[in-house]
Amino acid sequence: MESNLQISKLKKFSSNFIETSLSLKKEIILHSKQILENFDFPTTRDEHWKYTRLTKLSQLLLHQTSNSNGVSLPPLNNSQVISIVNGNITSYNRIEGLSITKFSEATKEKINLIGKYVPLDGNIFNSLNTLYCKDGLFIEVNENQRIENPIQLTIENNEQGVFSPIRILIHSKKGSSAQFLLNFESTCESLSLPVFEYHIGQNARLTVDKIQLESNKAFSISSDQVYQERDSYFKINTISLSGKLTRNNLNILVDGENCETHLNGTYLPKDDQLIDNHTVVDHLQPNCNSSELYKGVLNGKSIGVFNGKVFVRPNAQKINAFQSNANVLISEDATMNSKPELEIYADDVKCSHGSTTGQMDEDALFYLRSRGLSTKSARTLMTQAFIGDVLNKIENSEVVEYVHSKLIELHDWTEL
Repeated sequence: MESNLQISKLKKFSSNFIETSLSLKKEIILHSKQILENFDFPTTRDEHWKYTRLTKLSQLLLHQTSNSNGVSLPPLNNSQVISIVNGNITSYNRIEGLSITKFSEATKEKINLIGKYVPLDGNIFNSLNTLYCKDGLFIEVNENQRIENPIQLTIENNEQGVFSPIRILIHSKKGSSAQFLLNFESTCESLSLPVFEYHIGQNARLTVDKIQLESNKAFSISSDQVYQERDSYFKINTISLSGKLTRNNLNILVDGENCETHLNGTYLPKDDQLIDNHTVVDHLQPNCNSSELYKGVLNGKSIGVFNGKVFVRPNAQKINAFQSNANVLISEDATMNSKPELEIYADDVKCSHGSTTGQMDEDALFYLRSRGLSTKSARTLMTQAFIGDVLNKIENSEVVEYVHSKLIELHDWTEL
């Protein structure tokens, strides 16, 4: 527990926020209040926040708003779009194969599923979301339903100083298959604080592409909590292109046999941006495969963080778990902090992890320049090749093209 002086920082930070009117479980609301009463913003003394300073975030003057004007265009040209602006659910179409319900209109049975696997102990950001979330969406992919086109969620902040604690629960029912594209954008100083809960049923398949296009003044701390039943498949591709401070907390509970879990990510901070990826894959049952591939390209005075942890519990024999983090520092002032970890309590497993960080290959740059490419084009080509392993994990070619267009726009790439 922190001192009263420190606690007052968090109280001041949240003093203008309006407590949720959703009929969440009383014990969850009470637990969130207790966390916010007894903890403060984590500091670099906290192992989970060792490389991520939150001083500037804690000093923001934020508010909630009902303003939902100015919906950004979705990345893909199809009608399966759900829009959220400044923390407000603005629109969603009827999508065949899906059942979509606002939390404020959901049955008690559905409401009781919210927060089932979301950790609150010591976690002020999950607690802030729980206590101040205005509304959320309960999305069900119907049993044995195969949805071919991606379902797009556009999440936009465009009002100065807005606090956006949106919440989404996606339940992929038995035998279903779906793809989601989450597109985060902001144009101002703001805090996006989304919590996504994924429940993936038996023999269900769920793929998520998450693209973060935050402004140089925007803060984003997101939590993705995933629960997998037996024979299920989950893949998430996290593409972090910009943002003042971006933190992705991704926690997977693999609670069934014969599951596949794939976590891929690339991040390209510049200037004084910070992008932090924290992942946990917790294998509770045997005969499962998981893989993590994260690659970063850092420029300016930016900071990157990767902390990936894999647990293999005593009952989880025959686990194959792979973890890799590789980084290129374009600038001498950029910093990368990488810490892949394995914690294994079973003896019949195949697990490995690795991490590399270095400068861009000057010999390769010289070779490309000697073949007629400019220095800028050569760097672009080498960067594309480096992060290509991650982008190739994205199944939809339109999403890949969209990411490339934003890299050209945001990071001064040349078109090759």
